[in-house]
Amino acid sequence: MTPIRHILAATDLSPPARHAVNRGFQLAAASGARYTVLHALHLGPLDTLRGLLGDGSAQITQGLEAEAREALAGQLADPAHHQGVAASQQVRCGSPTDVITANADAVDADLLVVGARGEAFLRHALLGSTASRLLRKSTARPVLMVKLAPQQPYRRVLVPVDFSPASAEALRLARRLMPGAHLILMHVFHVPFEGRLSYAGVDEAAIHTYRRRRREDALQHLHALAAGAGVAPGCYSVLVPHGDPAQQIIAHEHEHDADLILIGKHGTELTEELLLGSVTRRVLSESRSDVLVIPDPRRAENAHL
Repeated sequence: MTPIRHILAATDLSPPARHAVNRGFQLAAASGARYTVLHALHLGPLDTLRGLLGDGSAQITQGLEAEAREALAGQLADPAHHQGVAASQQVRCGSPTDVITANADAVDADLLVVGARGEAFLRHALLGSTASRLLRKSTARPVLMVKLAPQQPYRRVLVPVDFSPASAEALRLARRLMPGAHLILMHVFHVPFEGRLSYAGVDEAAIHTYRRRRREDALQHLHALAAGAGVAPGCYSVLVPHGDPAQQIIAHEHEHDADLILIGKHGTELTEELLLGSVTRRVLSESRSDVLVIPDPRRAENAHL
Protein backbone atom coordinates (compact mmCIF):
# COMPACT_ATOMS: atom_id res chain seq x y z
CA MET A 1 0.00 0.00 0.00
CA THR A 2 1.59 3.28 -1.17
CA PRO A 3 2.07 5.66 1.77
CA ILE A 4 0.89 9.27 1.89
CA ARG A 5 4.18 11.18 1.62
CA HIS A 6 3.18 14.83 1.17
CA ILE A 7 0.00 16.79 1.95
CA LEU A 8 -0.56 20.28 0.55
CA ALA A 9 -3.15 22.60 2.11
CA ALA A 10 -4.16 25.78 0.29
CA THR A 11 -5.44 28.74 2.28
CA ASP A 12 -6.86 32.14 1.38
CA LEU A 13 -6.37 33.09 5.06
CA SER A 14 -10.13 33.13 5.72
CA PRO A 15 -11.72 31.34 8.72
CA PRO A 16 -13.03 28.42 6.58
CA ALA A 17 -9.54 27.98 5.16
CA ARG A 18 -8.18 27.81 8.73
CA HIS A 19 -10.36 24.71 9.23
CA ALA A 20 -8.68 23.10 6.21
CA VAL A 21 -5.20 23.95 7.50
CA ASN A 22 -5.96 22.44 10.91
CA ARG A 23 -7.44 19.31 9.35
CA GLY A 24 -4.28 19.00 7.28
CA PHE A 25 -2.22 18.97 10.48
CA GLN A 26 -4.34 16.09 11.78
CA LEU A 27 -3.99 14.05 8.61
CA ALA A 28 -0.25 14.67 8.37
CA ALA A 29 0.17 13.51 11.97
CA ALA A 30 -1.88 10.36 11.34
CA SER A 31 -0.11 9.45 8.09
CA GLY A 32 3.41 10.65 8.86
CA ALA A 33 3.37 12.80 5.73
CA ARG A 34 5.26 16.02 5.13
CA TYR A 35 2.97 19.03 5.29
CA THR A 36 3.04 22.23 3.25
CA VAL A 37 0.65 25.17 3.65
CA LEU A 38 0.37 27.43 0.60
CA HIS A 39 -1.16 30.85 0.10
CA ALA A 40 -1.67 32.09 -3.48
CA LEU A 41 -1.42 35.87 -3.63
CA HIS A 42 -3.60 37.03 -6.50
CA LEU A 43 -2.23 40.29 -7.91
CA GLY A 44 -4.58 40.57 -10.88
CA PRO A 45 -6.08 43.92 -9.80
CA LEU A 46 -2.59 45.36 -9.39
CA ASP A 47 -1.67 44.45 -12.98
CA THR A 48 -4.16 47.00 -14.30
CA LEU A 49 -2.39 49.74 -12.31
CA ARG A 50 1.20 48.93 -13.21
CA GLY A 51 1.25 51.44 -16.06
CA LEU A 52 0.20 54.20 -13.69
CA LEU A 53 2.36 53.18 -10.76
CA GLY A 54 5.57 52.59 -12.71
CA ASP A 55 8.45 51.50 -10.47
CA GLY A 56 6.22 51.84 -7.44
CA SER A 57 4.32 48.68 -8.37
CA ALA A 58 7.30 46.48 -7.43
CA GLN A 59 7.41 48.03 -3.97
CA ILE A 60 3.69 47.47 -3.53
CA THR A 61 4.07 43.84 -4.61
CA GLN A 62 6.85 43.29 -2.09
CA GLY A 63 4.72 44.84 0.63
CA LEU A 64 1.75 42.63 -0.22
CA GLU A 65 3.93 39.53 -0.20
CA ALA A 66 5.39 40.45 3.20
CA GLU A 67 1.90 41.08 4.56
CA ALA A 68 0.69 37.71 3.23
CA ARG A 69 3.63 35.87 4.80
CA GLU A 70 2.94 37.52 8.14
CA ALA A 71 -0.76 36.60 7.93
CA LEU A 72 0.08 33.00 7.00
CA ALA A 73 2.51 32.72 9.90
CA GLY A 74 -0.22 34.06 12.17
CA GLN A 75 -2.68 31.44 10.95
CA LEU A 76 -0.16 28.71 11.78
CA ALA A 77 0.98 30.21 15.09
CA ASP A 78 -1.24 28.19 17.46
CA PRO A 79 0.70 25.03 18.42
CA ALA A 80 -2.47 23.45 19.78
CA HIS A 81 -3.40 22.51 16.20
CA HIS A 82 0.02 21.30 15.06
CA GLN A 83 -0.25 17.69 16.31
CA GLY A 84 3.55 17.58 16.45
CA VAL A 85 3.83 18.38 12.72
CA ALA A 86 6.20 21.07 11.42
CA ALA A 87 4.57 22.66 8.37
CA SER A 88 6.43 24.30 5.51
CA GLN A 89 4.96 27.71 4.61
CA GLN A 90 4.84 29.13 1.10
CA VAL A 91 3.45 32.30 -0.48
CA ARG A 92 3.33 32.40 -4.28
CA CYS A 93 1.97 35.08 -6.60
CA GLY A 94 -0.49 34.28 -9.35
CA SER A 95 -3.91 32.90 -10.12
CA PRO A 96 -4.92 30.72 -7.14
CA THR A 97 -5.96 27.74 -9.25
CA ASP A 98 -2.77 27.82 -11.32
CA VAL A 99 -0.51 28.42 -8.31
CA ILE A 100 -2.06 25.63 -6.25
CA THR A 101 -2.00 23.14 -9.14
CA ALA A 102 1.60 23.98 -10.06
CA ASN A 103 2.81 23.68 -6.47
CA ALA A 104 0.94 20.42 -5.94
CA ASP A 105 2.76 19.06 -8.99
CA ALA A 106 6.10 20.52 -7.90
CA VAL A 107 6.05 18.82 -4.49
CA ASP A 108 4.28 15.74 -5.88
CA ALA A 109 1.52 16.10 -3.30
CA ASP A 110 -0.50 12.98 -2.60
CA LEU A 111 -3.43 14.96 -1.20
CA LEU A 112 -4.72 18.50 -1.67
CA VAL A 113 -6.70 20.06 1.22
CA VAL A 114 -8.82 23.16 0.69
CA GLY A 115 -11.51 24.97 2.64
CA ALA A 116 -15.13 25.13 1.58
CA ARG A 117 -17.09 28.34 1.99
CA GLY A 118 -19.88 27.34 4.34
CA GLU A 119 -22.31 24.45 4.18
CA ALA A 120 -23.54 25.24 0.68
CA PHE A 121 -20.29 26.47 -0.83
CA LEU A 122 -20.97 25.01 -4.26
CA ARG A 123 -24.71 25.54 -4.37
CA HIS A 124 -24.52 29.17 -5.43
CA ALA A 125 -20.93 29.47 -6.65
CA LEU A 126 -20.24 26.20 -8.44
CA LEU A 127 -18.48 27.77 -11.39
CA GLY A 128 -16.84 30.70 -9.66
CA SER A 129 -14.77 29.53 -6.70
CA THR A 130 -11.17 28.41 -6.60
CA ALA A 131 -12.30 25.24 -4.81
CA SER A 132 -14.65 24.19 -7.59
CA ARG A 133 -12.05 24.94 -10.27
CA LEU A 134 -9.55 22.75 -8.43
CA LEU A 135 -12.09 19.95 -8.21
CA ARG A 136 -12.75 20.08 -11.93
CA LYS A 137 -9.10 20.41 -12.90
CA SER A 138 -7.41 17.96 -10.54
CA THR A 139 -6.98 14.56 -12.17
CA ALA A 140 -3.74 13.50 -10.49
CA ARG A 141 -4.61 13.60 -6.79
CA PRO A 142 -7.51 13.49 -4.31
CA VAL A 143 -8.97 16.79 -3.11
CA LEU A 144 -10.36 17.12 0.42
CA MET A 145 -13.02 19.80 0.80
CA VAL A 146 -13.16 20.82 4.47
CA LYS A 147 -16.45 22.28 5.65
CA LEU A 148 -16.27 21.83 9.41
CA ALA A 149 -13.81 22.83 12.12
CA PRO A 150 -11.89 19.65 13.01
CA GLN A 151 -12.62 18.68 16.61
CA GLN A 152 -11.11 15.19 16.38
CA PRO A 153 -9.86 12.72 13.77
CA TYR A 154 -12.47 11.39 11.36
CA ARG A 155 -14.51 8.69 13.12
CA ARG A 156 -17.18 7.52 10.67
CA VAL A 157 -16.46 7.67 6.96
CA LEU A 158 -19.18 7.04 4.38
CA VAL A 159 -17.77 5.47 1.23
CA PRO A 160 -20.28 5.19 -1.64
CA VAL A 161 -18.96 2.70 -4.19
CA ASP A 162 -19.97 1.75 -7.71
CA PHE A 163 -17.33 -1.02 -8.02
CA SER A 164 -15.28 1.07 -10.45
CA PRO A 165 -11.46 1.31 -10.07
CA ALA A 166 -12.03 4.48 -8.03
CA SER A 167 -13.92 2.45 -5.41
CA ALA A 168 -10.94 0.30 -4.50
CA GLU A 169 -8.69 3.36 -4.50
CA ALA A 170 -11.08 5.13 -2.10
CA LEU A 171 -10.81 2.29 0.42
CA ARG A 172 -7.03 2.15 0.20
CA LEU A 173 -6.81 5.91 0.68
CA ALA A 174 -9.14 5.76 3.68
CA ARG A 175 -6.91 3.17 5.34
CA ARG A 176 -3.82 5.33 4.79
CA LEU A 177 -5.31 8.62 5.96
CA MET A 178 -7.79 7.49 8.62
CA PRO A 179 -6.58 4.17 10.02
CA GLY A 180 -8.78 4.43 13.10
CA ALA A 181 -12.05 5.38 11.38
CA HIS A 182 -15.02 3.08 10.88
CA LEU A 183 -15.83 2.78 7.16
CA ILE A 184 -19.44 2.62 6.01
CA LEU A 185 -19.41 1.04 2.55
CA MET A 186 -22.53 1.80 0.57
CA HIS A 187 -23.72 0.76 -2.86
CA VAL A 188 -26.95 2.29 -4.14
CA PHE A 189 -28.70 0.07 -6.67
CA HIS A 190 -31.72 0.30 -8.90
CA VAL A 191 -33.62 -2.14 -11.10
CA PRO A 192 -33.20 -1.19 -14.77
CA PHE A 193 -36.51 -0.20 -16.39
CA GLU A 194 -38.31 -0.88 -13.11
CA GLY A 195 -41.14 1.50 -13.92
CA ARG A 196 -41.61 -0.03 -17.34
CA LEU A 197 -41.63 -3.53 -15.90
CA SER A 198 -44.59 -2.63 -13.72
CA TYR A 199 -46.31 -0.90 -16.61
CA ALA A 200 -45.75 -3.98 -18.76
CA GLY A 201 -47.56 -6.11 -16.25
CA VAL A 202 -44.59 -7.85 -14.64
CA ASP A 203 -45.67 -9.26 -11.29
CA GLU A 204 -44.60 -7.18 -8.27
CA ALA A 205 -43.30 -10.33 -6.58
CA ALA A 206 -40.95 -10.92 -9.52
CA ILE A 207 -39.65 -7.35 -9.31
CA HIS A 208 -39.14 -7.78 -5.55
CA THR A 209 -37.18 -11.00 -6.18
CA TYR A 210 -34.98 -9.20 -8.68
CA ARG A 211 -34.34 -6.42 -6.15
CA ARG A 212 -33.38 -8.97 -3.52
CA ARG A 213 -30.93 -10.66 -5.85
CA ARG A 214 -29.35 -7.35 -6.84
CA ARG A 215 -28.97 -6.47 -3.16
CA GLU A 216 -27.42 -9.84 -2.32
CA ASP A 217 -24.96 -9.57 -5.21
CA ALA A 218 -24.00 -6.06 -4.09
CA LEU A 219 -23.42 -7.22 -0.51
CA GLN A 220 -21.07 -9.94 -1.71
CA HIS A 221 -19.17 -7.46 -3.87
CA LEU A 222 -18.87 -4.99 -0.98
CA HIS A 223 -17.35 -7.60 1.33
CA ALA A 224 -14.99 -8.74 -1.44
CA LEU A 225 -13.98 -5.12 -2.07
CA ALA A 226 -13.21 -4.60 1.63
CA ALA A 227 -11.20 -7.81 1.80
CA GLY A 228 -9.23 -6.86 -1.31
CA ALA A 229 -8.35 -3.49 0.22
CA GLY A 230 -7.24 -5.12 3.48
CA VAL A 231 -10.06 -3.70 5.61
CA ALA A 232 -10.66 -5.94 8.64
CA PRO A 233 -14.26 -7.18 9.17
CA GLY A 234 -14.74 -5.24 12.41
CA CYS A 235 -13.61 -1.97 10.82
CA TYR A 236 -16.44 -1.55 8.35
CA SER A 237 -20.16 -2.01 7.81
CA VAL A 238 -22.16 -2.27 4.60
CA LEU A 239 -25.33 -0.66 3.23
CA VAL A 240 -27.19 -1.47 0.02
CA PRO A 241 -30.15 0.93 -0.31
CA HIS A 242 -32.40 1.16 -3.35
CA GLY A 243 -33.07 4.50 -5.00
CA ASP A 244 -31.44 7.70 -6.20
CA PRO A 245 -27.67 7.64 -5.42
CA ALA A 246 -27.22 11.27 -4.37
CA GLN A 247 -30.38 11.26 -2.27
CA GLN A 248 -29.37 8.05 -0.51
CA ILE A 249 -25.84 9.29 0.16
CA ILE A 250 -27.14 12.48 1.81
CA ALA A 251 -29.77 10.57 3.80
CA HIS A 252 -27.29 8.01 5.14
CA GLU A 253 -24.70 10.67 5.92
CA HIS A 254 -27.21 12.08 8.41
CA GLU A 255 -28.54 8.73 9.62
CA HIS A 256 -25.10 7.30 10.37
CA ASP A 257 -23.54 10.54 11.62
CA ALA A 258 -20.71 10.42 9.08
CA ASP A 259 -18.11 13.17 9.40
CA LEU A 260 -16.51 12.47 6.00
CA ILE A 261 -17.71 11.25 2.62
CA LEU A 262 -15.31 9.66 0.14
CA ILE A 263 -16.65 9.85 -3.38
CA GLY A 264 -15.26 9.32 -6.85
CA LYS A 265 -14.89 12.05 -9.43
CA HIS A 266 -16.90 10.85 -12.40
CA GLY A 267 -17.49 12.45 -15.74
CA THR A 268 -17.25 11.72 -19.43
CA GLU A 269 -14.24 12.77 -21.50
CA LEU A 270 -16.33 15.71 -22.71
CA THR A 271 -17.39 17.01 -19.31
CA GLU A 272 -14.38 16.15 -17.13
CA GLU A 273 -12.94 19.67 -17.20
CA LEU A 274 -16.32 21.42 -17.21
CA LEU A 275 -18.38 19.59 -14.61
CA LEU A 276 -18.07 17.01 -11.93
CA GLY A 277 -20.31 13.99 -12.17
CA SER A 278 -23.89 14.85 -11.23
CA VAL A 279 -23.90 12.69 -8.09
CA THR A 280 -20.60 14.17 -6.88
CA ARG A 281 -21.80 17.70 -7.52
CA ARG A 282 -24.98 17.17 -5.53
CA VAL A 283 -23.15 15.54 -2.63
CA LEU A 284 -20.69 18.44 -2.51
CA SER A 285 -23.56 20.89 -2.52
CA GLU A 286 -25.92 19.28 -0.02
CA SER A 287 -23.77 17.32 2.43
CA ARG A 288 -22.91 18.78 5.81
CA SER A 289 -19.68 16.82 6.30
CA ASP A 290 -16.29 17.13 4.67
CA VAL A 291 -15.96 15.50 1.25
CA LEU A 292 -12.90 13.78 -0.18
CA VAL A 293 -13.09 13.56 -3.97
CA ILE A 294 -11.11 10.68 -5.49
CA PRO A 295 -9.97 10.90 -9.13
CA ASP A 296 -10.27 7.92 -11.43
CA PRO A 297 -6.94 6.11 -10.89
CA ARG A 298 -6.65 5.55 -14.65
CA ARG A 299 -6.82 9.31 -15.21
CA ALA A 300 -4.32 9.87 -12.40
CA GLU A 301 -1.84 7.50 -14.04
CA ASN A 302 -2.22 9.29 -17.36
CA ALA A 303 -1.68 12.66 -15.66
CA HIS A 304 1.75 11.51 -14.45
CA LEU A 305 2.84 10.31 -17.91
